[in-house]
Amino acid sequence: SWNVDLNERVTFLKNWIEKGIPYCIWISGFFFPQAFLTGTLQNFARKHVIAIDRLSFEFLVQADKEVSDITAKAEDGVYVYGMFLEGARWNNNLHSLDDSLPKELYTDIPLILFLPIGDKPTSTGVCNTPVYKVLSRQGTLSTTGHSTNFVIFLELPSKEKESKWIKAGVAAFLSLRY
Repeated sequence: SWNVDLNERVTFLKNWIEKGIPYCIWISGFFFPQAFLTGTLQNFARKHVIAIDRLSFEFLVQADKEVSDITAKAEDGVYVYGMFLEGARWNNNLHSLDDSLPKELYTDIPLILFLPIGDKPTSTGVCNTPVYKVLSRQGTLSTTGHSTNFVIFLELPSKEKESKWIKAGVAAFLSLRY
C-alpha cells in the first residue's frame, strides 16, 4: 500500500539525515529522482571542471555485488538500487539482458553504478531501457519540463538487437505497488 511505501521513504530519508549520505542510493525512495540524478552530474561537473551539458551516465551493472557489499561511496557517480524490470530479466551468467522466465513478470535489476562521463560516444550492444516511476508508463509534463513518470533511459548490456527488447516492451520501474 502507499502507507508502506511512504514509511519506507521516510525511513530512507531519516537515515540519510542521521547517518549521512548512504553508500548506495535507493532511487525508488525519491519523489523526484530526476533531480538527484541531475545533482550527481552537477557534482561530477564541479569536481572535474567540465560543462554539465557534456556529461551523461555510463551504467555499470554490479551483478556480483549486493548493497551490503558496498562499504564506501563511489569515487565518482553513485551506486543505485531499487529498480525492477518488465519484459526481460538480468542474466548474471551472460552479464546481459535475457528473456524472462515463465511466470516471472517483474525481476530485480542488480546494483548499478551510475558513472558520469564526458563526451560519451554512442553506445552499442545495449538496450536503451526506459525507467518509469510507476507501472502506468505514462505521465504529463510538469512545470519543470520533466515527465511526471519517465525518469531516464538506462543502457543495459544486451547480446540481442535492441528491437527485440522494444517489441517485448522492456521497461524498468521504481515502484510496483501502484
